[in-house]
Amino acid sequence: MNNIVEKKTMYDTVMQQFNKTADAIKLDSEIRKILEATTNEIVVHFPVKLDDGKIKIFTGYRVQHNNVLGPYKGGLRYHPSLDIEDARALAMWMTWKTSLAGLPYGGAKGGIQLDPRDYSLSELERISRRFTYALGDNIGPEYDIPAPDVNTNEQTMAWIADTYMSTKSASERSRSKHVVTGKPVGSGGLEGRDRATGFGVFLNIKLWYQSKNESLKGKTFIVQGFGNVGYWVSHFLSGEGAVLIGVQDAHATLYHKEGIDVVDLHNHCKPRKGSIKGFNGAKEISAADFFGLDCNILIPAAMGNQITSANAYKIKANLVAEGANGPTDAEGEAILLNKDIIIIPDILCNSGGVIGSYFEWLQNRNGEIWHLEEVMSKLEKKMTEVFRKVESIVKEGNIDWRSAAFILAITRIETAYKQRGIFP
Repeated sequence: MNNIVEKKTMYDTVMQQFNKTADAIKLDSEIRKILEATTNEIVVHFPVKLDDGKIKIFTGYRVQHNNVLGPYKGGLRYHPSLDIEDARALAMWMTWKTSLAGLPYGGAKGGIQLDPRDYSLSELERISRRFTYALGDNIGPEYDIPAPDVNTNEQTMAWIADTYMSTKSASERSRSKHVVTGKPVGSGGLEGRDRATGFGVFLNIKLWYQSKNESLKGKTFIVQGFGNVGYWVSHFLSGEGAVLIGVQDAHATLYHKEGIDVVDLHNHCKPRKGSIKGFNGAKEISAADFFGLDCNILIPAAMGNQITSANAYKIKANLVAEGANGPTDAEGEAILLNKDIIIIPDILCNSGGVIGSYFEWLQNRNGEIWHLEEVMSKLEKKMTEVFRKVESIVKEGNIDWRSAAFILAITRIETAYKQRGIFP
């Protein structure tokens, strides 16, 4: 008898979420067939010369799920575990996320299967540029617009934009700047794009507490992942008087009951490729104890499928705010909901990034320059509007937040198909 339990993937999770919603809203059966499939799946194998002169072949992916609402949009991640199935799941989540936010975008995702820690900066530049060249016209400013994701950043986007623009004629180059978002401000990037995702997670938490007539002052929180999202959400929460008591990344798990200084931890991580290990302002504890820490708010801001049936029962927080994409699998979610723990789902909670990307895309497209105060004000207004719409569905239907967000997102896409029809 085979006792091996097959590990659930992110694709399993997203399909369970989709099917649950499709059943709940009685989604048109023909539209359901379209949405459960991806439109395009691109796999490229490309050679790069490393610093030691040797050639290595890398594998890159770009999955385009659906573009009925507008151009494909989604991040590129550099991670050793990335495969085509992960890219499918992440692309589908992007479709729901952009629809929920009311943006004129569809969903895509991709990246390269590698650990960036294994390569020098010059090697990463050559890898990024060669990947862009290999993708060719599978990306484009009015077709598919990548952005930063796990282990990629504004520097990666600058390389990609420059490479893509270099393949165009001189007269077309300036019109191709918005092929990617998340660029450095000096290269057409948006002020505030770096903090947009983390700010969105923070704002959703703040709005949820406000709906209960509570403030964030004195609330304790723990964060899994202290990269861009984990840092910025911690920065904004601590600024409102919340207390960071636990942090976990791939290298260490830290705990300090009296509070961890966010600025000190960030400064510690900078010269250590983002690692929190060795930080003096907290004690290191077992990774297995992280989810069981006694706190008000848990923010998973690392990788997918982190909260599962194996650890969900340990969670003591009364609010889980999903900073990562797909951090909670279906079994883990069922346990949390049974414990009356509120989950603000990824497609709502971390959508500040794609909303910020939309602003950058508009800025480049229209030849404008938006300043930080304007960007943050627009972002807060947009995210508050989406939060309120989801909140009203939660209250009207007496359902959980993920179900409400998915119902709104998928209903919008169903409406678009019904209005447009299928060609020919």
